[in-house]
Amino acid sequence: MSAAEKIQSVIDVVVVVLPESSIMSLASVLDPMRAANRVSGREVFRWQLLSADGEPITLTCGIPIAVDGMFTLPLEGDVLLAIGGFNLDRHVGRKFIATLQESARHFDVVAGIESGCWLLGRSGLLNGRKATAHWEELEDFSQAFPALTVLGDRFVTDGKFWTSGGASPTFDMMLHLITQRLGSALALDVASIFVYDQTHSATDVQPVVSLGRIETRDPGLAEAIRLMERTLERPLTVSALARRLSVSQRKLEVLFAKGLSTSPGAYYLRLRLQAAHRLVRDSGSPIREIALRCGFDSLSAFSRAYNREYGTSPLKMRSRHRGAVAMSDGGEGI
Repeated sequence: MSAAEKIQSVIDVVVVVLPESSIMSLASVLDPMRAANRVSGREVFRWQLLSADGEPITLTCGIPIAVDGMFTLPLEGDVLLAIGGFNLDRHVGRKFIATLQESARHFDVVAGIESGCWLLGRSGLLNGRKATAHWEELEDFSQAFPALTVLGDRFVTDGKFWTSGGASPTFDMMLHLITQRLGSALALDVASIFVYDQTHSATDVQPVVSLGRIETRDPGLAEAIRLMERTLERPLTVSALARRLSVSQRKLEVLFAKGLSTSPGAYYLRLRLQAAHRLVRDSGSPIREIALRCGFDSLSAFSRAYNREYGTSPLKMRSRHRGAVAMSDGGEGI
């Protein structure tokens, strides 16, 4: 097919969505394609939305989404996008993975979005390749799939297999797809419709904290927060932070007081506890391991700090969260 013919042909996309996925990830896939069709004045993207069983799926926000059918063979097209969220084991099994493995052979691009990257990892399709996951899961993803080179990039393309770390990176990835298939001018037009500045490249590192305007308004504060992000497991003292940043401790304290109305030590502890809270709720890691990963030398110190922040112990929080999830799923276990 010539370049001209390729530009004129419709790009057929299959989007597979699992329950408990993010509405923002789904929108970051669908709306750029819709906008591309609108800007082009013709159908340049054609897509169908599928679920594992052909039934409507419910997103994390509680909104039910109707689908066009079931993710089953035979299946072919140009782009296959798998969007996943929480509790993958409850929503997919061996049949789903086998369908993914076989159908991937019949698409030019196969992408895993958010937890969709875990589906590609489990299928073996990423073996020997580079990939990414959401920043909360990078370490676990790397440990689960040692045959991969796991990067902390916003999104990664390695041959036909693409992975994205979250909703905003997925929007970037879709703009990349539009640029690749339809040209940079159309990608710019699509970005402009959403008043979206294309300031990110694929290889930009996923931030733990989205700093927004702080990076331009107060770069010193932004640099301090980034240093805290990198040292959650082995936290520095406030004086050591100041030395690493080549500022006085007093100046560092003033930066946080003016910019965030808190102290550097309190903000640092909050970051560590937030990371721990996500692991307590959403992972199966032992509580002692979570404490160490978030910079607490002892389980008792971690439990006290966690209790002060969240009003309960890590174990009770985990039990409460899993009980709530089980009830929302009709009483089934996790």
